[in-house]
Amino acid sequence: MGSHSPGLTLVATPIGNLGDLSDRAAAVLGQADLILCEDTRVTSRLLSSRGIATPTRALHDHNEQNQVSFLVDKLQSGARLALVSDAGTPLMSDPGYRLVLACIEARVPVSAVPGPNAAIMALTLSGLPPHPFLFVGFPPPRAQARQTAFARLRAAEQAGLHATLIWHEAPHRLCETLEDLALVFGPDRPTAVARELTKRFEEVVRGTVSEVSAHFAETAPRGEITLLVGPPPADDNGAASLDEHLRQALRDHSVKDAATLVAGIVQLPRRTVYARALELAREAE
Repeated sequence: MGSHSPGLTLVATPIGNLGDLSDRAAAVLGQADLILCEDTRVTSRLLSSRGIATPTRALHDHNEQNQVSFLVDKLQSGARLALVSDAGTPLMSDPGYRLVLACIEARVPVSAVPGPNAAIMALTLSGLPPHPFLFVGFPPPRAQARQTAFARLRAAEQAGLHATLIWHEAPHRLCETLEDLALVFGPDRPTAVARELTKRFEEVVRGTVSEVSAHFAETAPRGEITLLVGPPPADDNGAASLDEHLRQALRDHSVKDAATLVAGIVQLPRRTVYARALELAREAE
């Protein structure tokens, strides 16, 4: 789709350095009839840096569903709309999927201007295998749900998944998340944390889960964060011992919850894991 064509264009925007907005992206934003953005205040700063005066309209998780019909009608009438997120490539952990899906179903042209993407940049800088990879979005914010989500991925690894895993994470939750990764994937799994990419204080911390966790326990993480975990070693058989997993889980969980969590990690019957968890809990009394 050319920059003058009607339809919806997804436009990738800088993840930190405003100089990363491409000339083509700036042209599309300048020629659009309306820019849909996650936060109009964030996007206005970007537009001002390029002298772009196109009107903006908020499109975020809380209003997207209600706006889809109106926006599709505008597009079917020949409007040129651009969609951006606060930073990076639209739809990647950001709003817009429902609108794109509705446009495809309505046969409205959809195109994209590629550009910055924090997950891909972090992957290339991490020192971890670049392919295959699995982008998982944000981990659940609550510890129990997060551990359960990690356990499902660990079970998938034991069933054959061999990929670098990528998440975004909030800085105030990073240390807890690293602790949960150590619990589920083991403390020696290769890990990287990339933060403030393309900005002045860009940093990539590499090491084992335990080493990276220790670093951020001493140095509070700040800024936009991407978290990566490398694939299991070729000889991995899930064999970090059952007792090791249970002892870690029993620090923060009841016997029942610890058994449920660890059973998903080690792929053993829950009743077997529960029986051993009871024994370990009694030994610790």
